[in-house]
Amino acid sequence: MKNLLGLFLFLVSFTINAQTEQQPVVWKTSVKKITASKYDLIFEATIFDKWHLYSQYNPEDASLPLEISLAKENPNIKLIGKATESETHKEYSEVWEKEEVFFENKAILTQRIQLTSKDITDVELNLFGQVCKEVCININENFTFSLTGNNSKKKGDKQLDQKSKDLSKKLVLDLKNKELLVSETQKESGGNSSLLTIFLLGFVGGLLALLTPCVFPMIPLTVSFFTKQSQNKKKGVSNAILYGFFIVLIYILLSIPFHFLDGINPEILNTISTNVWLNIFFFAILVFFAFSFFGYYEITLPSSWGNKMDSASNIGGFLGIFFMALTLAIVSFSCTGPILGSLLAGSLTSDGGAMQLTAGMSGFGFALALPFALFAMFPSWLNSLPKSGGWLNATKVVLGFLELAFAFKFLSNADLVEHWGLLKREVFIGIWIILFIALALYLFKRIKFPHDSRDKKLSFSRISFGILVISFVIYLTPGVLKTPWWNLNLLSGFPPPQFYSVYEQQSDCPLGLDCYKDFDEGLAVAKQQDKPILLDFTGWACVNCRKMEENVWIQPEIYQLLKDDYILISLYVDDRKQLSKEEQFQFLKPNGTIKTIETIGDKWATFQTVNFQTASQPFYVLLSPDLEVLNSSIQYTDASTYQKWLETGLQNFNSKK
Repeated sequence: MKNLLGLFLFLVSFTINAQTEQQPVVWKTSVKKITASKYDLIFEATIFDKWHLYSQYNPEDASLPLEISLAKENPNIKLIGKATESETHKEYSEVWEKEEVFFENKAILTQRIQLTSKDITDVELNLFGQVCKEVCININENFTFSLTGNNSKKKGDKQLDQKSKDLSKKLVLDLKNKELLVSETQKESGGNSSLLTIFLLGFVGGLLALLTPCVFPMIPLTVSFFTKQSQNKKKGVSNAILYGFFIVLIYILLSIPFHFLDGINPEILNTISTNVWLNIFFFAILVFFAFSFFGYYEITLPSSWGNKMDSASNIGGFLGIFFMALTLAIVSFSCTGPILGSLLAGSLTSDGGAMQLTAGMSGFGFALALPFALFAMFPSWLNSLPKSGGWLNATKVVLGFLELAFAFKFLSNADLVEHWGLLKREVFIGIWIILFIALALYLFKRIKFPHDSRDKKLSFSRISFGILVISFVIYLTPGVLKTPWWNLNLLSGFPPPQFYSVYEQQSDCPLGLDCYKDFDEGLAVAKQQDKPILLDFTGWACVNCRKMEENVWIQPEIYQLLKDDYILISLYVDDRKQLSKEEQFQFLKPNGTIKTIETIGDKWATFQTVNFQTASQPFYVLLSPDLEVLNSSIQYTDASTYQKWLETGLQNFNSKK
């Protein structure tokens, strides 16, 4: 298990290191001539809110201080002392136990140089240091200063060839009415309801974890400990509530690192969620988890961890109760780990980002903690709890089948973004049908797993759940056939899109609409037909995009608007298909870093970020053919809001003719 966790962390860190391009410091440079041989080379930094850039005079054994040096040794260039600095701040660091010196919001560094040759026209300096908030990012950039003009160039300027400059310029739109892009509908487009939904899903996951052999027997034991060991009933109840609070806190803390990643680069969680190898890894790990639920092996954290936490719980007081909660999290990992793994993998999307993961973890921890607090307050309820038995193992096996079904979603993500054609919509649904038929056979005791009892008697609950599973299989069946009922609205977003099908489709666009997957091509058609543009930023692995297409776009009034009145341009930001060599280029971002545009997804993700300052999907913009914004932008929403939004945009377009 330790090796698997290590592999997961390696894959995530590899993805982050490969894709994180946005530094929380933006640099601007200039040159001031002092004499014929002396110059001041000036760095001006704009620092993101709450980040600290550390001074050249920050103490040793603390955050890394700034260092300015020659990028290449040159005997004809001499740095005169250290750079002068603008105002700095001081604050005692409990981590380093030292007073640190840093810049906030703005920083100006002026490095004076002396030249001993008149032939030098450019000076290249290296800036090395560290910028920190809750995490730290190293800075290691080269800047080229031109001594023949008033402005300097970053190293990236010299590296861009003419083709890259031309294609970069083409990627930036000259939008009119851009202020409309800040919208109330965007703010209200389901963010809160989405977080509530993921909280409830996490809560359901926590309830399922309660019904496993690792957790369920712990409830009466733990509650009895608090009620018997405390001085009085009131104290026992308060300790049990505190125990429950710490359980919730521990699971919330597991999501905190992903907030740091999201803050560093808004595209990073989308990159992680659509990374091919990471999706394949999630598929493999969930299959591995499923077979552990089937009873073929146990997944446990090192026993020494549990022993250490158990010993620490004897401290007493708040700290002792916290370590008791941590002990529960560790010893129950063989049952909770697979469910948490599914929650982690399913939450790492651009739709909700790190907040979505925190909401899910909160729901999971709350469901897990609730029984301990309730039964401590009402101990007599313990008598109503069912006794441990074979039903706990049956619950694990059912969860194993659900893990397997969920695993194929991640294999489907990899298949979609790479266009392998392995898991077309009907194949995906067919695999689900087979899995749920197998689950029904298990519930009716036609197949068994290692820890199942030999008793062949069927309980009412097993028969009822088995009938429910068979009903679900019947619901899925039209999904593999070309019938009017193959839409499967209840599952929209989970199977591949309808146009990714083994059957011949009239177009490779949602719902058979005419669409363009290149902005310039779509813009040319819009000008030719004098129609407004619906710019649709979407993704192959975007669940909410599929929900919009299959639940909202399919509404007759909306479908007719899209078909007759708009030119639909769908740009897939996670498409890993390589651009031709002629179309690949380097894009210089506003912060001076260079992004290599190699795939279709690279191009349209950058296009969205640069022009619309967002990295989430679905994201919709209405434009006229001359690039005038016609209405506020909108994201995931309901059908009536979306229809009104389209109609308003169309009215605005027609009124300007």
